[in-house]
Amino acid sequence: MAVSALDHYTIMTADLDASVTFYTEILGLADGPRPAFDAPGAWLYCDDRPVVHLITGGTGKDTGTGAIDHIAFRASGLDDHRARLNAQGISFREHDVPGQPLHQLFLTDPDGVTIEINFRDEA
Repeated sequence: MAVSALDHYTIMTADLDASVTFYTEILGLADGPRPAFDAPGAWLYCDDRPVVHLITGGTGKDTGTGAIDHIAFRASGLDDHRARLNAQGISFREHDVPGQPLHQLFLTDPDGVTIEINFRDEA
């Protein structure tokens, strides 16, 4: 038996409001329903799936992510994403994947997690 898909990832955030703002206003996820857990947090949705879980209690950028280097999202509208990042003053770097019709943007969330946004056929 094999796994079928990535379900979600969880970030222990130092600033819940800043993280919710980043993932909703910068990446376009939606803040949605979350069970009444003891610790404050948020579930952020891509379509109808809560793909990012935020939990308060992190200590900020010095916590690291162990061996995990980055989290990647698939997206469309490269020019719109660039404009939104620039308008918000968010630093990012760009990369074309050699031999692939794939353009990538890399940025960092408020807790220091590297986010990769992939744009197929928009290079």
